[in-house]
Amino acid sequence: MLNRIIKYFLCNRLITLLLLAVIVFWGISVAPFNWHGGWLPRDPVPVDAIPDIGENQQIVATEWMGRSPKDIQEQITYPLSTALLGIPNVKTIRSTSMFGMSFIYIIFDDDADFYWSRSRVSEKLGSLPAGALPEGVQPTLGPDATALGQIFWYTL
Repeated sequence: MLNRIIKYFLCNRLITLLLLAVIVFWGISVAPFNWHGGWLPRDPVPVDAIPDIGENQQIVATEWMGRSPKDIQEQITYPLSTALLGIPNVKTIRSTSMFGMSFIYIIFDDDADFYWSRSRVSEKLGSLPAGALPEGVQPTLGPDATALGQIFWYTL
């Protein structure tokens, strides 16, 4: 079968040249370089050194030093988790309670913009009712980075 295909393209040089021209023009139009060919439509393929395939997540960290994980869970993690459930496009919420610390990971749908999700979480944290958390406890939004940044952080 391969011999028949090769023989066909050797015998039909015009079709071979036209097919080659189409492939070359298509390759130029999707090339990830900053070429400015005004007459050729451009749709470059995005290229990243290390693609970020992590989920779109925001982290809320809360400190309440000197408390047990059970106290942190009951008085900080659970109330915050339930308050953050009302944000649109939330896929899931995961939380961790430890001595003096609480971490809540809000994972959004893949089509939600990273900064849009960050602003929604920030708005929700700012609109918590008074008395929802213990006195002196202030939740903070995590770093402005994706999960890939956390991998780099632990690796380095």
